[in-house]
Amino acid sequence: MTRLQQITFPLRGEFITLDSLIKACGLANSGGQAKAMVADGLVQVDGQEELRKTAKIRAGQVVSMPGARIRVEADAPTEGGASDAG
Repeated sequence: MTRLQQITFPLRGEFITLDSLIKACGLANSGGQAKAMVADGLVQVDGQEELRKTAKIRAGQVVSMPGARIRVEADAPTEGGASDAG
């Protein structure tokens, strides 16, 4: 039995496209390979098969594929960012 790779992806911005997420996590060697994985029905988003290569993935969603599970989380704000002080 193969071990499931658990990945937490810190999302910067509102969303990332599904194919870009797969590539950014190192699960595909190229964008074309990531798109093929989606087109072949190998990818699920929140437990449902997802065939849209550029589906918008947002914080709180979980992307699953053979051998890996990606949890997308909002990236913590960095120091020196906008504040309410003034």
